[in-house]
Amino acid sequence: MKKKTALIHGGISRDKQTGAVSVPIYQVSTYAQDGVGNHKGYEYSRTGNPTRHALEELMKELEHGVAGLAFASGMAALHGVLSLFDAGDHVLVGDDVYGGTYRLLTQVMGRLGIQADFLSLSDLSLVEAKIKPNTKAIFLETPSNPLLKVTDIRAVASLARRHSLLTVVDNTFATPYWQQPLTLGADIVVHSGTKYLGGHSDVVAGIAVVNSPELAERLAFLQNSIGAILGPNDAWLLQRGLKTLAIRMEEHEANTKAIANLLESHDLVAKVYYPGLASHPGHLLAATQSQGFGGMLSFELVDGLDPEAFVAALRWFTLAESLGAVESLVGIPSKMTHASIPKEARLLCGIKDELIRLSVGLEDLDDLLEDLAQALEALRK
Repeated sequence: MKKKTALIHGGISRDKQTGAVSVPIYQVSTYAQDGVGNHKGYEYSRTGNPTRHALEELMKELEHGVAGLAFASGMAALHGVLSLFDAGDHVLVGDDVYGGTYRLLTQVMGRLGIQADFLSLSDLSLVEAKIKPNTKAIFLETPSNPLLKVTDIRAVASLARRHSLLTVVDNTFATPYWQQPLTLGADIVVHSGTKYLGGHSDVVAGIAVVNSPELAERLAFLQNSIGAILGPNDAWLLQRGLKTLAIRMEEHEANTKAIANLLESHDLVAKVYYPGLASHPGHLLAATQSQGFGGMLSFELVDGLDPEAFVAALRWFTLAESLGAVESLVGIPSKMTHASIPKEARLLCGIKDELIRLSVGLEDLDDLLEDLAQALEALRK
């Protein structure tokens, strides 16, 4: 089954009982049993719900995994994955990660005894030198948030296997339509389903997909025990959003490529971060491990220009947290999505105060290009 077909017909795509072509919302907390322990596959909706199960089966197939698990948010999914580790365990993490991931690792899991080192994953000899006897995993985003760094998933996974470590990949920016990390050797894939998977700014969700029955059993136990599961309404919304993921991602990318070219050639723009540009250092790698470059880009204005003034001049790009929706969004990472990272750490990995991040939506391309051009011209005044 091809990807576009799988998004619509994969997993559990219809209701066997009624023939409904959309899985119903099973708004239920508990299920009648014919006898003690004799149920029809469901006993309590924290443990399992038919609507959530349909979504989990679809995500399992899209990511080519053994099991998918749906959580209440992307951070809940990541918390579940990190709960696989014990106090005293150590993880290596890409230095350019979402601020919420940094916060969870340093202020929550760190307090519980899980250690994390943040470093560039581009030089694997340096990464290998950081591996300790208590290291258990390597965690990465590719493309990363917000600098769109591209990490070689195959190479990291190979290094991890040599040292009996897990490889965990946040695939939020690329989505399973463009990139499937499990097929490249990763062990666990996580998503903020709030972003491209839902795609309409109307649902908060998280997904984890694993590559082995053993990991599936362990993570399902944690999902049920911690209880941060996705509700049936949100699971239904996410599955509905996934049906249009293919056409949305293709349009996101087409718009983003044009915008990246505009910005790269503009005299008021100092640098553009987008893997789809031939000038991006990870362009060739991204082209080999992904089928597309996505709809996210970041850029820096030339010195002396105010990024907040630029943002204020925009008409169609909405200043907001989040990304991956049908509407175009803009943010200043240092003051928004990555504000929880200390300034010294942000600057060390390249997240400058002047950095602007765009989530390019599905508006008419001419309107978006005109909007960016007029906002840049407004800075000359």
